[in-house]
Amino acid sequence: MSKPRRILFFGAHPDDCDLKIGGTSIRLAKAGHLVKFVSCCNGDKGHHSMSSRDLAARRYLEAQAAKEIAGIYEYQVLDTPDCELEATLENRHRVIRIIREFQPDVVISHRTCDYHADHRAAGQLVQDAAYLVKVPLCCPDTPIPEVNPVFAVCYDSFVDPRPIRIDAAIPIDDVMETKLKMLDCHKSQFYEWLPWDKGDKNFDVTKIDKVAWLNSMWIEPRDANIAKLAGLNCKYVEAFEQTPYGRQVSKEEFNALLNP
Repeated sequence: MSKPRRILFFGAHPDDCDLKIGGTSIRLAKAGHLVKFVSCCNGDKGHHSMSSRDLAARRYLEAQAAKEIAGIYEYQVLDTPDCELEATLENRHRVIRIIREFQPDVVISHRTCDYHADHRAAGQLVQDAAYLVKVPLCCPDTPIPEVNPVFAVCYDSFVDPRPIRIDAAIPIDDVMETKLKMLDCHKSQFYEWLPWDKGDKNFDVTKIDKVAWLNSMWIEPRDANIAKLAGLNCKYVEAFEQTPYGRQVSKEEFNALLNP
């Protein structure tokens, strides 16, 4: 194999990375490429009964369990509390240093039109870092990479100001079982907080088929829409849009960077 590719994903919270690029990451890792996840927040607010301190510790362990299942290089969880992430100068410099230290070929995050303030802030931080990664006198303590990364955003269903453009669509049917195991690691979210947040105050995970429930709630409707838009004959797929920031490549090369 040629030099391993390096893919870096900035999610707002633990589990965002797994949902948005979990399957693609499993496939890349199996082929010997290096994938790093960064959760910009520590996950300490997404629960209805746990303390923030205990929840942050639990969510860190959930993320590390998902890392082991996926076989990725690293799952870094930053210490910013949930609901408090901002596109500050300090956070911008932190993102720049993470990018420079990992030297990725591709950097991916959320779009800035997302419903969640933390998601929007994570996307803005990565967007703001894209050009500055190559400015030597910005964060001069961390050397700039030889090659500027390609910057991209992950699929979402928001249409204001416009629907996302699908530049790369990665079929993941062959690793979907493993992706579902990654999601299952995040028990505090998928079986506790998110059902409660959606109004099911008496959700009982022992009375459901977890795989079927994860599929129906978080995977199948979204992936069917992506496959239709991308013209793919597959059930499970993840999609990404190349941004105008950072290194520009052809659509074919962008797809190749995210495919083993």
